[in-house]
Amino acid sequence: QVQLVESGGGLVQPGGSLRLSCAASGSIWSIYVGWFRQAPGKQRERVAIITAGGSTNYADSVKGRFTISRDNTKNTVYLQMNSLKPEDTAVYFCNTLPTSDTWGQGTQVTVSS
Repeated sequence: QVQLVESGGGLVQPGGSLRLSCAASGSIWSIYVGWFRQAPGKQRERVAIITAGGSTNYADSVKGRFTISRDNTKNTVYLQMNSLKPEDTAVYFCNTLPTSDTWGQGTQVTVSS
C-alpha cells in the first residue's frame, strides 16, 4: 500500500488558515484518500475524503471551511483549512480508503488565541 506523510500543521489563531499536505510515496491516481483527525482522549474522526475521480465529501463540522484536493502529478493530497476554530485542534492524519492499519505520525494543528 502507498505510504503517506503529513505536513503543514502549526499554531494558528481562531479564524486563521492552514494548508496541510499529504505526500505519497507513489502514484495516487487510482486511490481514495481521506483526512482524519484525533484529539487526546477522543476517537479518530474522518474529516474529508477525495475519490480517485476527484469527488469529495466532508464532515458536517468542517463543511464550507475545509477543502480537500489532489494533485496526482505531484502525488499529493491537500487540506485547505479556513476559518479555523478551537475545536479543530487535533492531530491530523491522512490515509487511504479503505484505511491501512499503519498510520503515520500526523501533523499537529492547534487553534488558539
